[in-house]
Amino acid sequence: MIDRDNILIVLPFICLLFIGVVMVTSSSVYVAEKMYGNPFQFAEKQIIFLCIGMIATVIAISIPSNLFYNYDWFFLLASFLLLLALLLPGIGTEVNGSTRWIRIGPINIQPSEVSKLALLIYISGYCVRRLGQINTTLGFFRPLIVLAMFSLLIMNQPDLGSTLVIGILVIAILFFAGISFFQFFLLASVMIGLATSAVLFSAYRYARLISFTDPFAYFDKAGWQLGNALLGIARGEWFGVGLGNGIQKNLYLPEPHTDFIFAVLVEEFGVAGSLVVLALYATLIIGIILTAVKAIEQEKLFQGLVAFGTGILIAVQALFNIGVNLGILPTKGLTLPFISYGGTSLILFMFMIGMVLRINFENRVMR
Repeated sequence: MIDRDNILIVLPFICLLFIGVVMVTSSSVYVAEKMYGNPFQFAEKQIIFLCIGMIATVIAISIPSNLFYNYDWFFLLASFLLLLALLLPGIGTEVNGSTRWIRIGPINIQPSEVSKLALLIYISGYCVRRLGQINTTLGFFRPLIVLAMFSLLIMNQPDLGSTLVIGILVIAILFFAGISFFQFFLLASVMIGLATSAVLFSAYRYARLISFTDPFAYFDKAGWQLGNALLGIARGEWFGVGLGNGIQKNLYLPEPHTDFIFAVLVEEFGVAGSLVVLALYATLIIGIILTAVKAIEQEKLFQGLVAFGTGILIAVQALFNIGVNLGILPTKGLTLPFISYGGTSLILFMFMIGMVLRINFENRVMR
């Protein structure tokens, strides 16, 4: 399947996965040693996740894209039930005050990550079935009711970052499908208003917002994460201190292998390394968007919307994570796609890439 049509997707995809394994290994050694007595605990698990993700990618490539259209309701229902399960006593696993995971033996499933894939497929299918109605009042509000239900369950965890991501994803797909500029700006305004309210009426979120404006003034409290991230980034300068030589990951920077892995990357590889990563993301997203455009040109709207939504999802989550690491955005707890440690996120993003590669293959067959 690797040819000139999808090389823009496959090459950066593989490179980002390789960088992810390297950076999870480097960033997690001290944390893993303290928690498990094995400095490579997280690296070993990430490699297992990567192998499962490769299987998921192959499965997605093998499934005709129309099958996702026909069973979009199944993905939505399964995801919704997983989110509901978190409300049941003894089902959800609490970490740092948030109940976001369901543990099944050695496996942790994060339902909010599953909901991104489910909403991507369902909203794309809805726009195809109701293409002539999405500009009507009823047709416009139906997907928003679904979004509201998912948002309430995810906010209950609580997880404002994932709520914002799925909100942007749904709005972007609806806009690409043809809602008016007025509807788009109405949705964007409502979303901004709700996000602002969620921050202002939550003490810990407000503390994060205040500390984000001047992390070193709150360095011993809410500014600890961002302050240490910025110290690491500053140490990296142009070409970094070298792989494995970073200091901030040595139990100073919280979550160095997940939320703040980009800060470790910049400390060890400098601005030059960060620009390489940004270029890989840009190339990947361009390849995905080109796939979406080709599908639309061949009148395959569902496939075009799924590919477009995948590109938007990767772009938004990467920008949010990098923005948090650079102090441009308040802390949100989102992973960096393909690079951060985390099984559910990695496997589902790899599955989405498999879906896009399948769409690209079908585009070529239809020529």
